[in-house]
Amino acid sequence: MDIDNAIIAFCRNHKWQILCAVIGLIFAIFVISYGFWKAIFICLCIVGGLYIGKKLDSKINIKDAVEDIFRNNK
Repeated sequence: MDIDNAIIAFCRNHKWQILCAVIGLIFAIFVISYGFWKAIFICLCIVGGLYIGKKLDSKINIKDAVEDIFRNNK
């Protein structure tokens, strides 16, 4: 039980370091597997999906949000 608490405490104290290391590892695997530009494209698609998912989770109408983006650029 003590080792479990130690691991949980370590993860809580270093959550951003762990998260960034995992993201770096995933990006490195993408670069090795697909090449730099394809990895960048994959990451941009993931970020776009996260953005849309966040909007959907907050109950915002995507159609209205897209229309607002194009309306504001005129």
